[in-house]
Amino acid sequence: MKFDAKQLKDMSNAVRAWAVHAVRMARSGHVGIVLGAADVVTTVFANFMRFGRDRFVMSAGHGSALLYSVLKMCGYDVGDLNAFRKIGGPAGHPEYGTPGVDATTGPLGQGVGNAVGLALAEKINKTDARVYCLCSDGDLMEGVAQESIAFAGRYGLNNLVLLWDDNGISIDGAAMTDVDVAARMAAAGFHVLRVAGDDFAKINRALTAAQKSSSAPVFIQCCTQIGRGSSLAGKSKAHGNALSDSEMMQLVEKYLCPRGESLWAKVAADKKDVFRAAAIENIPNVSLPPVGEYVSTRELSGMYLNGLLKTGLRLIGGSADLGGSTNVRVENSREITADDFTGNYINYGVREHAMGAIMNGLSIAGLHPYGSTFLVFSDYMRPSIRLAALSGLSVIYVFTHDSIAVGEDGPTHQPIEQLPSLRLIPGLNVFRPCNGLEVAYAWRRALADISHPSAIILSRQAFKQIPTPLDVEIGRGAYIIHPARARRVRATILATGSEVPLAVEVAARLGDAVQVVSVPSVADFRAQDSEYKNKMLAGFVVAIEAAASAPWFEFADAVVGIDNFGVSGPGAEVYARMGFDADIIARDIKAKM
Repeated sequence: MKFDAKQLKDMSNAVRAWAVHAVRMARSGHVGIVLGAADVVTTVFANFMRFGRDRFVMSAGHGSALLYSVLKMCGYDVGDLNAFRKIGGPAGHPEYGTPGVDATTGPLGQGVGNAVGLALAEKINKTDARVYCLCSDGDLMEGVAQESIAFAGRYGLNNLVLLWDDNGISIDGAAMTDVDVAARMAAAGFHVLRVAGDDFAKINRALTAAQKSSSAPVFIQCCTQIGRGSSLAGKSKAHGNALSDSEMMQLVEKYLCPRGESLWAKVAADKKDVFRAAAIENIPNVSLPPVGEYVSTRELSGMYLNGLLKTGLRLIGGSADLGGSTNVRVENSREITADDFTGNYINYGVREHAMGAIMNGLSIAGLHPYGSTFLVFSDYMRPSIRLAALSGLSVIYVFTHDSIAVGEDGPTHQPIEQLPSLRLIPGLNVFRPCNGLEVAYAWRRALADISHPSAIILSRQAFKQIPTPLDVEIGRGAYIIHPARARRVRATILATGSEVPLAVEVAARLGDAVQVVSVPSVADFRAQDSEYKNKMLAGFVVAIEAAASAPWFEFADAVVGIDNFGVSGPGAEVYARMGFDADIIARDIKAKM
C-alpha cells in the first residue's frame, strides 16, 4: 500500500474541502456524494490508479465536483473550481475531453456501460489495464447498467472493478434498488465484496483482492452515508445543494488539509497524459462485386464491410442479436468470446442500449466500433447515441429495416419518426444511401470522421438501383441523379434511399422538365453554399421519403412522407397503401404545380 490509513484520511479531507468549495461557489451541485464517497475515490486514485494505463469512470456523474477535486489533486488541469458549473468552467457533469475525465457521464447507468466498453477494449488490446467505475444506487436502477453488467459477466471481464456507493438514498427517498443487489451481481457473474465506505484499510484490502480476481469482474459494495458529517447526513435532501452557505463554509474549513494536499503532490508526479483515439490513416479502397438490378442496401453494406475487413482494417463490429439480418456479421467477421478476444465481432445479445454505451467505451479506448440493429430499435439506444455525439466519438451505427416496407412485421417494426429524429441530434452524421456508390460514400465518411458518430440507414427490401452519374460530387450530400432533359427545370424531386427509384418513376410521368436529386446526407447538403443549393432545389420542390414529413419543409414546397403508423402486410402493398405510388404522387405534383 502506497499510503496508509492516516495519510489517506488527510488526502480524502483535502478532496472534500475542494469539492465542497466548488459546489458552494456554484450555488448548485451535489454535495451528498462528495461527503459520502470521497474516501472510496481517494483510495482508488492514491493507491491503485496507474496513470496512463488504468481508467476511472464516474458513472455517478452528479459527483462531478468530487471527480474534479481528485483530478485537480492528481495534477490534471480540469479548470478553475471557482467557476464550477459556470460558463467556461468545469461542466456540471463530467465531459470527455476534460483532462483526466474518461467518459461523459451524468445520465445514470451510462458510465457503467462505458466502463464495460473500456474494459473490453483493454482485453482486445491485450493490456493489463484495469477499469474502475463508481456507480450509485440510481445507476444500478437503470436498464442500461443492468444490460452492461450482464454483458460484463458473460464475457468474464476480470479487469473491471465496479464500486457501488451504497447509501440507500436517492432523490425521492429510499433507493428503489433490487431487494438483494449483491445476489443479482453474483448471478450476473461478478465476484462480490462488501466494505465500509469509510474504512480505508478495508477498502484497500478489497481493491487488492480485486486485482487478483482471475475470471470474473469485481463488484465492491461500499456502504456509505450520503452527506456524511453534515446536518443532512443520511437524508435525501443531502443529494443536492440543500445545505446553507454558512454550513458549506464550515465544512470547507473543517476539511481543509494542507498535509493531504502535499501527499497528493506525490501522486501528481506520476500523472501521465490523457488518452486520445487515433484516426484511421488510410481507408482502403474497396470495390463492390457485381450485383443485380434489384438489391437491398443492407446487402450492399454487408458486401462493402466484408471487403473492408478482408483488407485487414481493424474494426470492432457487433450487433444486438441481429447480425445476420443487418448484414454486419460477414464472411470476414470473427467472433470475440470470453475465451478469445482476438476477433473483430461482438455478439451483444438483445441489449441495444448496452451496445451503444459499450461502443462509446470502445471508441474512447481508441478502437473503431460499429454496431447494428433495426432502425426502429435505435430508440432503445438513443441516449448512448446522443452522448457519443456530445463526446465527439467515432462510433458507427448500422440501422437496417428502415421503412414501412418492412411489411408483415407491422407498425411495431416500421420506423416513422426515427430517421428524422436521428438527424436532429447535433453532431451525428446520418446517411441513407440508395445504391452501392452511396453505400461506399457513407462508410468512408463515417470511418474518416474521428470526431463524430455516424448512422448508416439501410433497407431490408431489394429495390431498383439507379446509377450515380460519374461527374457528381456525392460528398456534397445531394446531387442530381436523374437530370431534367429540358433546359429549364420546372420541378425537383428530392429523395433518399429506397425512394430514389420511386422518384425517378414519378419524374418520368411528369415530363422532361423534372430532375431528381438524391440526398444521402441532409447535413452535408445543408452545409453547401447557396449557389449549389439553388441548383439542387430548382423549380417546384417535392421531397419523397418514407418517414415523418415535417423536417423536409426546410427544402421542399411539398412532401410525400408518413405521419401515422404503418400497417401489417406485404411490404410492396404497405408501401403503396401509404401513398408511395408513382401515379398518385405524379398526379398530386401536377395539381400543386
